[in-house]
Amino acid sequence: MNKELIIRSSADAVDFALLKDGKLIELHKEEETSNFQVGDIFIAKIRKPVAGLNAAFVNVGYEKDAFLHYHDLGPSFASYLKFIKLVSAGKLKDFSLKNFQFEKEIDKDGAVADILNANQSILVQVVKEPISTKGPRISCELSFAGRFLVLVPFSDRVSVSQKIESKEEKDRLKKLVQSIKQRGFGVIVRTVAEGKNIAELEKDLQNLMNRWTAMSKKLPTAHHPSKVLGELNKASSILRDVFNDTFTSIQIDDEELYQETKDYLAEIAPDKQKIVKFYQSKDTPLFEKYHIERQIKTSFGRTVSMSKGAYLIIEHTEALHVIDVNSGNRSNKANNQEDTALEVNMIAAAEIARQLRLRDMGGIIVVDFIDMKDPDNRQVLFNFLREEMSDDKAKHKILPPSKFGLVQITRQRVRPEVNIETREENPNNLTSDIDAPIQIIDKIAFSLEKIIKDHKKVTLNVHPFVAAYLTKGFPSLRSKWFFEHKKWVKIIPRDAYTYFEYQFFDGEGKEIKQ
Repeated sequence: MNKELIIRSSADAVDFALLKDGKLIELHKEEETSNFQVGDIFIAKIRKPVAGLNAAFVNVGYEKDAFLHYHDLGPSFASYLKFIKLVSAGKLKDFSLKNFQFEKEIDKDGAVADILNANQSILVQVVKEPISTKGPRISCELSFAGRFLVLVPFSDRVSVSQKIESKEEKDRLKKLVQSIKQRGFGVIVRTVAEGKNIAELEKDLQNLMNRWTAMSKKLPTAHHPSKVLGELNKASSILRDVFNDTFTSIQIDDEELYQETKDYLAEIAPDKQKIVKFYQSKDTPLFEKYHIERQIKTSFGRTVSMSKGAYLIIEHTEALHVIDVNSGNRSNKANNQEDTALEVNMIAAAEIARQLRLRDMGGIIVVDFIDMKDPDNRQVLFNFLREEMSDDKAKHKILPPSKFGLVQITRQRVRPEVNIETREENPNNLTSDIDAPIQIIDKIAFSLEKIIKDHKKVTLNVHPFVAAYLTKGFPSLRSKWFFEHKKWVKIIPRDAYTYFEYQFFDGEGKEIKQ
């Protein structure tokens, strides 16, 4: 398995595409105007506590006030408020918490109105970006994420990722961290820390302590509201969260960002610095070089095509997402209907796992798989879907398929869903729109796959522009069809056809119905 990170920079945004074996699995955009990113820390003021919600609205500088629930205050909230007050007044300049007198923990079932007041100064962290008409979701339980560790101030707890299965390794890591961490700071050991030595962990922890200190130094002079600590730039945060030994290439078309990324990689994985490349070609844009533009146009529509003619229909509502799996009524070599359903469902499960990450879909997702009567097949599908989603960093839960083939998924949503408009102006009728023209090639290929097995000779009639696209270059798409199906497809350009019209004919010139 190869993973590639492709980074494209423009005047007002930076686009990040994560590829797995050449296939697009994640797409992120960092805009210059984006002021709220998950992980950012703000000094702000309470606008007003709301007893009925047991929460408070906080002015963090966004058009909509941020939402802070009582449960997001954290058990050490009293100590945390005391620290802010002392530091802001210049009375506390030792941020290590060595001599800090901690207060009693707050009642976990308490009321927000008993603790918070209007205009009260508070330090908060963004845990959910502004989505739709809602402001950011924030928390007072601050955390600083590093490569191997997560630092949690005002805590003494050390916990280890559940994804590390070995009990011996968990115990080893816990003992190492307990020996190097300071009083008053909790630590979460991340999955990628597995097998790391004390020197690597201590270096990561020191970097996090430096970030805590740098943030604390800003508090005495910071105005309200203002950002006192920003997340790493997007490239560094992606590398921090997803980078591992399977990465084979990082391509960047901006020299400054290239150098920043190389410097960051030098800290977390020096031996991998050589995979960072500065893309300088002026002939082919970076995203086109790696076929990302094409994958975007074929992946973000309402209909998503898959292999063997199967496809998904993805619908969105305010409350949930619905995904319908369709076989495409294709003929295949499967022995019976049950085998066909299992085959299509497995293809769909892999694509659905990809789509959830690619679009960053969150909330409730209901998938209508093709019905399968055999409970063993339903279990196979369930296990396969769980495995496909195991790399997904967002918290999620999958319920087993029901007798009707429905699978329910919940997936954490912390930022707006990636929504790219793939429909374009119809050149034949300027008052309407159509699916992206690039998809016509996929539709022709799917149709060909269904019919070519049953006909000795196949002729394709298409618009001259499409005909040229199918036959140009070496190897051309027609040549690839020949190698795949062992049959040569005759292509005839037709001036009378519209851009997106095509038709197949057999050896006798009769139209092949699809």
